[in-house]
Amino acid sequence: MKNKFVTTALALTLGASVAFSGSPFSVNAELGQEKKYIVIFKDQDKLPAGYGSEISKAGGQIESKLDKLGAVEVVSHNPNFLSDIKKSNTVLEAGVQNIVQPDMAAVEETAIVSQYGQGADLYNTSQWDIKQVTNNGESWNLPGGTGKSVDGNDIVVAVIDTGIDYNHPDLKDNYAYGKSFVPGYPDAMDENSHGTHVAGSIAAKGRVMGVGPDLKVAAYRVFGPTGGAETSHIADALMTAADDNVDVVNMSLGGYDWFQDPDYATKEVVADVRLFNRAIQYAIKKGVTVVGSAGNNGVDISSPGKLSGDDKGATHRSPSSQTMIRVSAGGQLKNLAFYSNYGVGKIDVMAPGGDLGPNYDPVTRTGRDVTYLCLSTIPGGKYGYKGGTSMAAPKTAALAGVIIAQHGKDKLSPSQVKHLIQASSEDIFKRGYDGESGFGLINAVNALN
Repeated sequence: MKNKFVTTALALTLGASVAFSGSPFSVNAELGQEKKYIVIFKDQDKLPAGYGSEISKAGGQIESKLDKLGAVEVVSHNPNFLSDIKKSNTVLEAGVQNIVQPDMAAVEETAIVSQYGQGADLYNTSQWDIKQVTNNGESWNLPGGTGKSVDGNDIVVAVIDTGIDYNHPDLKDNYAYGKSFVPGYPDAMDENSHGTHVAGSIAAKGRVMGVGPDLKVAAYRVFGPTGGAETSHIADALMTAADDNVDVVNMSLGGYDWFQDPDYATKEVVADVRLFNRAIQYAIKKGVTVVGSAGNNGVDISSPGKLSGDDKGATHRSPSSQTMIRVSAGGQLKNLAFYSNYGVGKIDVMAPGGDLGPNYDPVTRTGRDVTYLCLSTIPGGKYGYKGGTSMAAPKTAALAGVIIAQHGKDKLSPSQVKHLIQASSEDIFKRGYDGESGFGLINAVNALN
C-alpha cells in the first residue's frame, strides 16, 4: 500500500483504468545523490535570521524562498541533510519535496460537435451539469448570478492547474491574466487540456457556458505538458494568487501523503503537509475562498489508517484543510459518481462531475454513455467531455464567485462563503450531513436567494 499512496496522485484515465505514479521513496537514494527538500521554520510568517547559514552548514543550497510562509526549497547532496538541519532550533520540520499531480479526469473524450452544426448552442444540447447547478440558468437572472459584481469590481477565480487556453473563443473575454510557476515554461498557455476544461466550467461564455459566465478566470500554471508539480511551486502559486487579491482559488489537484509509524521510521512527508496548510491558511487569511477536489479513486478518505492498508501509519488526501471547501462528484441523476472519493468529515459538498450513465458497469466497463460526462472547453477552440472531481470542484469555485459577486468584492469572509454554499445545498442522500455529498448538492439559485 505504501508504494501506491506515498506522495502520489492516483488518476483514473480514459476507460477508467488505474494509473499509479512512482514514489520518490520507493528506491533508496545513493550516497551523494542530489535531492530536493522543503524546510519549514517555526515562524510561519517570515524566515528567521541566519537561516541561510543554517542551510549551508547542513550541506544544502537554497533553490527558492517562500518568505511569507516561513519555508525554503533546498537541494543537497548530503545524505544526512534532514537529520542535520533538524538540529537547528529554528526549524519546525523538514522533508523530501513531494510531487503533486493534477487530478486528471476519471474519464474523458473529445466531443464530436459537428453533428450539432458549426455555431450550435452546446449549452442547451449538452451541458446538463451547468443546468443542474444554475437551475436551467435561473440563477443568472439573480443579482450577481452571472458573476458580475454588484459593485462593478471583477470577481476573479484563480485556476491553479495546467494553464488555460486564453485564445479559446468561449474563454478569451473572461480571461484576466496568467502566471506560470513551471520551470522552463514562462507562458500560462495550457498544453494539457485539464486547466482549460476547469476554466470553462467556471466562466465560459459562448457555445458552452460556465456557472458564472461573467466571472473572470486567472491561470496560475503549475503543471507542464506532462508530469507533476513540486509542492513548493503549488504553495508559491497559492500564495501569489492571494497576494494578487483573487477572490477564489480552485485546486483540482492532489495526491496522498503517507505518514510512517514513528516507532519504525522518521516521518517523511510532514513538511509537505505543513507547507500546504500554511499556504491555504495564508490565502484564507487574505480573504480567498479555497476549493479543492476530493480525488478520483472511489475510496473512503475519512480513515487514514484504513487507507494505508497493511502498512503502519496513516495516509492522508493532500492538499487538505478543514478551512477549504472539499468537493465530491455527482452524476446527472444526482448520484455519487463511481470514481469519487468520499468520507465523513472530508467532504463539504457535492457538485456535478459527470459519469458514464446508469447502465455503466465499472467492473466490466460496459454500458458507457459519454453524454453523462461534463462538456467544457479544451485547447484549440475545441470542446471535450470529462468526468472527475476535477470537474466538480470548479463549479463550486464558480458558485463561491457568484455569491461574492452578489455581496460585493471583499465583503464576505471565506468562512461566510463556505457557510452559504453548504447551507444552500440540496439534501440528496442522508438527512443532514453525510460522507458522500457532505451538506448536499450545490445549488446556485438557493445560494443567491
